[in-house]
Amino acid sequence: MKKTIAAGALALLSAAAAEAAAAREFLNVSYDPTREFYQEYNQEFGAYWKKRTGQEVSFKQSHGGSGKQARAVASGLQADVVTLALANDIDEIVRSGQIDRNWQKEFPHNSAPYTSTIVFLVRKGNPKQIKDWNDLSRPGVEIITPNPKTGGAPRWIYLSAWGYALKQPGGSDAKARELVKKLYQNVKVLDSGARGSLTTFAERGIGDVLLSWENEALLASQGLGKDKFDVVYPSISILAEPSVAIVDKTADKNGSRNLAKGYLNYLYSPKGQELAAKHYFRPRDSRAAAKYAAQFPKVQTFTVDKVFGGWAKAQNAHFANGAIFDQIYSGKN
Repeated sequence: MKKTIAAGALALLSAAAAEAAAAREFLNVSYDPTREFYQEYNQEFGAYWKKRTGQEVSFKQSHGGSGKQARAVASGLQADVVTLALANDIDEIVRSGQIDRNWQKEFPHNSAPYTSTIVFLVRKGNPKQIKDWNDLSRPGVEIITPNPKTGGAPRWIYLSAWGYALKQPGGSDAKARELVKKLYQNVKVLDSGARGSLTTFAERGIGDVLLSWENEALLASQGLGKDKFDVVYPSISILAEPSVAIVDKTADKNGSRNLAKGYLNYLYSPKGQELAAKHYFRPRDSRAAAKYAAQFPKVQTFTVDKVFGGWAKAQNAHFANGAIFDQIYSGKN
């Protein structure tokens, strides 16, 4: 009898060990320009996690416009974590009850492990001589940019232009509105997300300038088309802080909280920071920043909090239905 009990206990322990080591699926719902980064990151983290825990993880990625991705998760897409373009998109998921409202306190730097900014990608030699935000309002300049209603990058882009106008001598909301209105009158194609806009500009050959994440512009100019494009840094731009969070409802349901926490914490590790820098995101870690300093020119930036009073105010004033962007783009005064 004792042998039978011992054998049964051993079998249960073996089954538990096998279950712990069994492959499980894990979904990261992210925004457009992080595809290549998270493909490599998932391999690195997967090896680290297996060595640490013995668990195999089958990583899945979902990419698209950040706002559209947030709405998909809010509507029930079972993400373990979200790595989105801006905090307001995660707050939209919070309002659906799937992420704790204190999510920004869970990881360093308000749960923003790396930063970026907004730059211009132009044709080689910059034939239209586009150097700053005011040049985008000139007649005859064809602009490619995503739609602020569906993506994260275009909201950073819009606010960059608005903030630039505010910070000029005599700057005001009226002058900012005038500049931004002229800018969007020059938009040739309004794609749903940043990667779609890159395809329109770089592969389809449409437009004189792409308003872009820095990492997308550097990827295009240094990787996809070294002899085809130049990157232009405006005199001032915005400090973009893409945000990450555990989707608490899914993590608790699937028992993946420890894995999700480990996955996002690893973004702050030396290896995670170096991978971010390798893929043209600006790392928080000083050593990674120093190693990759040559690829990141110094740029004057401002924050959403200081200029617009935070994302909630900016969203309501500029991007809610019927707000300033809708008025501008529909041609209303």
